[in-house]
Amino acid sequence: MDSPGLKIINAKIITPTRIIRNGALLARNGKIIAIAEGNIDSAGETVIDAGGKYLSPGFIDIHVHGGGGHDFMDNTVEAYLEIAKLHASHGTTAFTPTTLSCEQGALLKTLSLYEESVPLNKDGAQFLGMHIEGPYFALEQRGAQDPRFIRLPDPQEYHEILRHSSIVKRWSAAPELKGAVEFGRFLKSKGILPSIAHTNAIYEEVLEAYENGYTHITHFYSCMSGVTRRNAYRYAGVIESGYLLEDMTVEIIADGRHLPPALLKLVYKIKGPEKIALITDAMRAAGMPPGESILGDLRNGLKVIVEDNVAKLPDRSAFAGSVATTIQLVKNMITLADVPVIDAVKMMTLTPAKIMRADETKGSIAVGKDADLVIFDDEINLHKTIIGGKIVYSI
Repeated sequence: MDSPGLKIINAKIITPTRIIRNGALLARNGKIIAIAEGNIDSAGETVIDAGGKYLSPGFIDIHVHGGGGHDFMDNTVEAYLEIAKLHASHGTTAFTPTTLSCEQGALLKTLSLYEESVPLNKDGAQFLGMHIEGPYFALEQRGAQDPRFIRLPDPQEYHEILRHSSIVKRWSAAPELKGAVEFGRFLKSKGILPSIAHTNAIYEEVLEAYENGYTHITHFYSCMSGVTRRNAYRYAGVIESGYLLEDMTVEIIADGRHLPPALLKLVYKIKGPEKIALITDAMRAAGMPPGESILGDLRNGLKVIVEDNVAKLPDRSAFAGSVATTIQLVKNMITLADVPVIDAVKMMTLTPAKIMRADETKGSIAVGKDADLVIFDDEINLHKTIIGGKIVYSI
């Protein structure tokens, strides 16, 4: 028997190509079944009058570590569920839980808890698969990753991890490391996205990696090489490679701290909205008051200080994590980088959906796709989050 469904009227509906003024949308059984300008004749649905606000696809965050005082590395079901709820209250309807460099046993536990949490996640952002960040990184570019766990790619290790779990959809690594190209090829053969991160690679190494499956760059500009000099010669780094390889996708932490407005504008100008995903890279302090926090698991994670809307190392020598939320990222791209609302939304919806191969069901407002939606006003303040046609957050 069909569920009553949901109808939204009087909305500015954001599609990938235009804004439908005075638009209406009808959803049943978790799917969008009709979109129109004006009204849609129907009966029995819950009706939401958007009051002229924007109706956008739900936001998709492909790199998030935590929020609401929890981190996925805490290795509890509660952490998974509470992080999902926290980010849903800021516009996220789907996301990829992300790990940090750690011991293999801890990682296997994290993956198992993902699978335990999926059927229990009724009111939070949906899980799109796991993103493993590390431990195959360049030590000099570790950022806030724990140096105790950083190591070279080990086939025995990553084969065992992927035998243990089928929910890994992305794995970030430094492509210049011994064995990293073979690692990328193996991931690609398993349908997993290899991503470039925490790396000192030069262009020639990035190009080889790209040809072997590394088609995405993790938190662009953060913990990666730019132009370097060896003796008298200059070499292009990962940043320049991201620009030179037109089909390489990148993700940016658009919190206004990790990248200032000038760099947000530069990335947008060169790469365009089809090749950029906005990410929070949020840690446990997202959605929490400023002050002390911990990056990673509570037992042996890294102490950090949250101030100025970003997490910093205790000596304030570097950033140690983001506390951004997805609605904030969209707002920042519009207000700090002068990006049109359609493009800002695309970088938070359709582009990340395509990167994670979830665009058949998510990422845009279209008949047949999941009814994952957000409503926000002209000042980019969130009013409602809807997942599968169900209202999970409303002010």
